[in-house]
Amino acid sequence: MVTASPFEPHYLDVEGGRMHYVDEGEGPVLIMLHGNPTWSFYYRNLVEAFRETHRVIVPDHIGCGLSDKPQDFGYRLEQHIGNVEKLVDALGIEEATIVVHDWGGAIGMGLAVRRPELPKRFVVFNTAAFLAERIPFSIDICRIPGFGALMIRGLNAFARAALVRCVVHKDRLTEEVKAGYLGPYDSWKSRVANLKFVHDIPMNPTHPTYPVLAEIGDSLARFAEHPMMIAWGAQDFCFNDQFFEEWKRRFPKAEAHYFEDAGHYVLEDAHERIVPLMQRFMEASS
Repeated sequence: MVTASPFEPHYLDVEGGRMHYVDEGEGPVLIMLHGNPTWSFYYRNLVEAFRETHRVIVPDHIGCGLSDKPQDFGYRLEQHIGNVEKLVDALGIEEATIVVHDWGGAIGMGLAVRRPELPKRFVVFNTAAFLAERIPFSIDICRIPGFGALMIRGLNAFARAALVRCVVHKDRLTEEVKAGYLGPYDSWKSRVANLKFVHDIPMNPTHPTYPVLAEIGDSLARFAEHPMMIAWGAQDFCFNDQFFEEWKRRFPKAEAHYFEDAGHYVLEDAHERIVPLMQRFMEASS
């Protein structure tokens, strides 16, 4: 059974079908971009915290959450960027704080590269927006033809394992929260993007997404003077300290926070501590 969004649903027709998005509050805009295998539900606590003072927009990428899940869509990074760009245009957004996690990093920074006038500041959670040489073995084996489809689409192993491996404070994973994460991915067909995102990780120059991500990484320097806050979960099996250090190297002026007792889903483990840090950061950089 598909979980309902905690917020009023909105939809936009984009490449691949109908994209669901959250649009709460009024004021300066925050665009929050999720990764795989999450959806806008991941940002629910930030939406609650900031909708009183900001307009908070959180799309579900095609194939994710409450968006359409076409079986014949390409599910490439470039397409996800284009869909968020179309949402920005449809909503008439001219300036925004861009908040990113997991695949949202490449998508959000890709959006910034396409629309350099759009980002006012960035908030970065465990993610990357540049090429990397490492990939966790547990993810890499899911790229094996046949085996990956069985594990991710057949057994829902990717989303289920994430709840075990990505959250340190397991008491926060109530049955309601687990249902929230897993609800949209309740069948073979509904888990198509979970697998496609894994296949779209570019590990060599022959991969079609390799030049797209390379260009994004090469273009990050243009935003080096933009205010950036990094909030990093230390116990991340995927985006480990190498990625954290790379963000700090590329953005030496960034305000960086490192949470020893948090994992890849850093907002599940530490959102109460992150919200006031974000509030102060945005006030100081307004």
